[in-house]
Amino acid sequence: MLLTPIEFTEKIKEKHSSTIIDVRTPKEYLKGHLQNAINIDWNGDDFEKQISLLDTSNSVFVYCLSGGRSSSAADKMRTMGFSKVYELNGGILKWRDAGFPETTNTVNKSIGMSRQQFDALLISDKLVLVDFYAPWCAPCKKMKPYLDELEKEREDKFILLRIDADENQSLFKELKLATLPTLLLYKDKKLVWSHIGYIGKEEVSKQLK
Repeated sequence: MLLTPIEFTEKIKEKHSSTIIDVRTPKEYLKGHLQNAINIDWNGDDFEKQISLLDTSNSVFVYCLSGGRSSSAADKMRTMGFSKVYELNGGILKWRDAGFPETTNTVNKSIGMSRQQFDALLISDKLVLVDFYAPWCAPCKKMKPYLDELEKEREDKFILLRIDADENQSLFKELKLATLPTLLLYKDKKLVWSHIGYIGKEEVSKQLK
């Protein structure tokens, strides 16, 4: 759906679960972009891979310089299962003409940790215990104290890696996870044990021997 700059910004405000994507080059993006926009270059080698990490049920707002690249990107996303794709008609040029603000702040909304970054954290001669949690998750809060205790008690045996699922939704989805808390135990980069939901200290401790 093509939207004018006014319609575009109003629609963004309406949608609680949405992603704004700037499909220009990183160089263009750094010179100025919409607030909270993430940069996924339409002409980049990994465009489709990065897009596939997003939740197809969310609303997606796409723009480029004048509308050509974003139109192609939007069509591609629709073939990938995205049903709520909104395009900025005329691109950021029309956005500027309408007097809407831009930012050069790159520390905004992001996809979060990539699978490659996650895999790199698993490289260790020790066991790696990954705790997917969220600040609002009651069982997660209950488990945190004893996980911290185990980390201190057995620092020679394992590494504790805590990952906020809300801030790393793409990674959470790619690992095919759906419930919090989720514990994943890796040895030599291979998953050797997992548990979904609350679990006590003694049960976790048994897996770390």
